[in-house]
Amino acid sequence: MVPEICCNGSGRSMIKVENLKFRYGTHWILKGVDLQAQKNETLALIGPSGCGKTTLLRLVGGFEMPYHGEITIEDVMVSRPGFVVPPHKRHLSLIFQDLALWPHLTVEEHLLFVLHDKKKENACVVNRVTALLKNVDLAPCADRFPHQLSGGEKQRLAIARGIAKNPNYLLMDEPFNNLDPILKKDQENFLNQLKEQFQMGIIYVSHNIEEVKNIADRIAIMKKGRIIQTDTKQNVLENPLDEFVTSFLNC
Repeated sequence: MVPEICCNGSGRSMIKVENLKFRYGTHWILKGVDLQAQKNETLALIGPSGCGKTTLLRLVGGFEMPYHGEITIEDVMVSRPGFVVPPHKRHLSLIFQDLALWPHLTVEEHLLFVLHDKKKENACVVNRVTALLKNVDLAPCADRFPHQLSGGEKQRLAIARGIAKNPNYLLMDEPFNNLDPILKKDQENFLNQLKEQFQMGIIYVSHNIEEVKNIADRIAIMKKGRIIQTDTKQNVLENPLDEFVTSFLNC
């Protein structure tokens, strides 16, 4: 029987990655990663392109199987060689870089579909959707399709869809990468507000230290498939571990 992670479990160290290794063919992407993600925090996973951060996020989400090591959520084993709990049983939500919105569904239908009530037969679900649209300031756009939304509205729809089922953690793969600086700042502030309101944790992948300064509680810096330094944002910025971290932070 495949275990399913409970909503709002009680463990402090909600996600734990131990000695995780992953490869494509003969090329090793992750070379022994250890990481812990705490509840109600934003952990920024940053590093140069090709360092393995998106692969690590996909492994945490249940989209890949490790070749070595393990991942636990709320002390429940969810990944090890030969065994992966599927994404929908992890009580996580992943927002991809391209957002992956459904072009044939309206804003409201995106949320109704996720909550399995596209015909509006459940009053509780309808009320939930109404509240979500209000929370993300998309109520006036409920009947619009993705191509009719601005860049910021598309971002908020992707986030609303991601939090519709009250996940314990939101996994985000550079979702604000294509936004202009002003809009990006607005979305970062919006994300901070949602984290506090919904009491969820966030793992946020980026290659830009400036992008995560506004949202991160802790920072993990990756290089060539390994985590080089993990600490609070302040400690990482003030006490970089080595020349690579110093150089990356000053890029």
